[in-house]
Amino acid sequence: MTWTVAPEPHDSPVAAALWRAYYTEVSDRWYLLHEGRPTDPAELEREIAADSGADLVPPRGRLLVARYGGEPAGTSGVRLRDAATAELTRVFLYEGVRGRGGAALLVRAAEDAARALGASRMVLDTRGDLVEARALYARLGYTETEAYKEGPYAEHWFVKQLPPEA
Repeated sequence: MTWTVAPEPHDSPVAAALWRAYYTEVSDRWYLLHEGRPTDPAELEREIAADSGADLVPPRGRLLVARYGGEPAGTSGVRLRDAATAELTRVFLYEGVRGRGGAALLVRAAEDAARALGASRMVLDTRGDLVEARALYARLGYTETEAYKEGPYAEHWFVKQLPPEA
């Protein structure tokens, strides 16, 4: 089986299914940890609808979809915060394909997309309980930094300088 990563319209059925799976997983993890229950279905629908991904389109962003063996398997997104800084978001893989190199591939593809948008630096935020994500980012050269934005789920912030493509 092989991986491919390519841009995807933020409003495609594939992108919508990946966004739903991503948000359901991270939301359920948070609620189970903090309140001992999964996400309320009405809240889940409201939050999924509230973040359409419309900011992940050129010329200021990009949504990428990874396919494993030709099947949609994961996603990453990038959006410009300013002329030199891009933000990494929506890094996700379906559970059945984790551990096969797809996450690093998605992050590197997002870095390439950020460079193509003119960025020389990537930032991201994540939660403390997402230890797998924090380990991935550290392994890929991201270092923890000061908060660059506030949010109810932002607990760790990372940065990486993006050298020009060789």
